[in-house]
Amino acid sequence: MNHDASLTAPPRRGRGIVLLVPVVLAVAGAAFLLRRPLMMSAPRCLAGRWHGCFDTFNGVVFMALVAMPLSALVVWALARRRRAAGVAGAWRTSLAEVGMVHGTVPFVWMILMPGAGAGVVPGRVSLVPLLDLVTMGPLGIVGNLLVFAALGFFAPVRFAAVASVPRVLALGAGCSVLVETAQYVLRLDRVSSVDDVLVNAAGAVLAALASRRWWRTTQRPPAGRPRAERASASASAG
Repeated sequence: MNHDASLTAPPRRGRGIVLLVPVVLAVAGAAFLLRRPLMMSAPRCLAGRWHGCFDTFNGVVFMALVAMPLSALVVWALARRRRAAGVAGAWRTSLAEVGMVHGTVPFVWMILMPGAGAGVVPGRVSLVPLLDLVTMGPLGIVGNLLVFAALGFFAPVRFAAVASVPRVLALGAGCSVLVETAQYVLRLDRVSSVDDVLVNAAGAVLAALASRRWWRTTQRPPAGRPRAERASASASAG
């Protein structure tokens, strides 16, 4: 009987639950604050209408919330497969992977929504720092902070290579630059602003600091190798 495995399993499971709690609370709080505009988009989204659902901010947020059970199912399936293969931290890894995608794609979708003059109005660029920050308003600042917050929160949990504040900052800024460049190249009738990059990157860093206690600090063996095989390989190497 492996007493070490039986002793370490509950703490790992507990850490996974603790990691999930702030995510659930954040989503529940956002849904409560936005319940009225979300309910306005609900009939169109549930009817499968593109216009009024996937081309509006409220509709995209509503569909992201509706898709949460599916994302939870994906987390469960990935974690179960990894645990069967003997992978350590299966739940944490699976939650981080799905959380990065589910929490980032809706915001990127909203940023890349074309404006009324898309394809007609030439691309606009604002490269003076803090110039557009004043015109964003509280809602705009909060929205920009949330764009890559999920990426900043979960990326260091999943990848040891990203588990430092400078690297998370570089990741958030790099992703934001790509999105702002896409806005300009695709002529979406949006302003590609350096302030958006700064606030997006700041949001990623703040979210990363919130998950710092769960950061992965060491590289783990490949997921495809069972635990027994890895142990025998280590023994033979020694």
